[in-house]
Amino acid sequence: MLPDHAPDKDEGLDTLPEPRPVYYAEQALLGALLLEPHRLPDITGVEPDSFAQHAHGALFAAIRSLPTPDPGRHAKDASWLTAVLTTARKHTRGLTASYLHTLVQICPWPKHAPAYARMVETDHARRTLRLHAHRLKQTATDTTLPQPVSAALAEADALARCADDLAARFRAHPGSLPRTPAPPPGGTLSGHDKEALDEERSLLATAIAHPAEAEQMRWLTAQDITHPLHAGLWQCLTALTRRGAPVDPVTVLWEAQHKGLLTAEITPRELLDLLDTPPGGSPPYWGERILKRAVLATAHRVGARIAAFTDDPATTPYQLVVGSRRALADLTSLRTRWERANHPTPPTMPAYSRTSPPPRAGPPPVTTLPSPRISR
Repeated sequence: MLPDHAPDKDEGLDTLPEPRPVYYAEQALLGALLLEPHRLPDITGVEPDSFAQHAHGALFAAIRSLPTPDPGRHAKDASWLTAVLTTARKHTRGLTASYLHTLVQICPWPKHAPAYARMVETDHARRTLRLHAHRLKQTATDTTLPQPVSAALAEADALARCADDLAARFRAHPGSLPRTPAPPPGGTLSGHDKEALDEERSLLATAIAHPAEAEQMRWLTAQDITHPLHAGLWQCLTALTRRGAPVDPVTVLWEAQHKGLLTAEITPRELLDLLDTPPGGSPPYWGERILKRAVLATAHRVGARIAAFTDDPATTPYQLVVGSRRALADLTSLRTRWERANHPTPPTMPAYSRTSPPPRAGPPPVTTLPSPRISR
């Protein structure tokens, strides 16, 4: 049952959470429409599911479903309010006639109904974006999915469409960057740390054994590798292959020395042991596993970042749009490289096959013979 008013700490209910501002906006909107139903055509952008309170949504649906009463008669007769209550009760329990009268009494100004509706619409947009962000986070860590990357990218697309919808409904304004601090790095993927390190070691060892294959893996970058030493060694290895230099554990060790990777904790012998035991598999095989992990970790981080935006009440709707798009951009490059890894680019065709028809074979060239001399 809905309370007739917000709980008061003096009533011994101080353990109940304080209602959020949207609770009062919903009450004000419904009170305005119950008091002056003729204002309903001025309410746009709000549907029954836009309300955070289910009972409020049921009341709004009932108001919309019934014919608007005559203003003069409505001021003297409560029959329309009774019809609204009866209709709403079909979809929710606990509504009382006293609660409808409370809504009417607490509405500050019925003429402000469009402003209250905009508040309800804004909070619904925030909740919708939060839902998409949490779905992205959950999908990125769901180990039961047969194609987790495809599922995570599909959720990212749905989140991007939600942000586009917000951009179309809420006007841009200066200072649109959200100021919400980024959430601390979570430990949701920490359970796979050992597995990730083993995969990275396997990548380095097989890449040294098969440098020609590693040279083709432009879709994998050092940022995809979790361990800083492994990332630095991958940079050393790819630098050698792109220069056409010999690749083996010793040449990578020498390159690592110039990159400052050798420290008191990492001796040359330990690094050689790391690089000199190629396991099974191939560089692309281990590289794809590492890139897959990077895509899912980034998707989780993006979802957490956008969820943090939505949890900050100071973030405006358009700031949610800008912040969401910037966060999703971190996933875009990874998506491109993931697709490149799984769908290699076909060989480049000659320029004329892309822009113009092939040149036609012309007549054979005419050879000009020297004029014969005439003897006199």
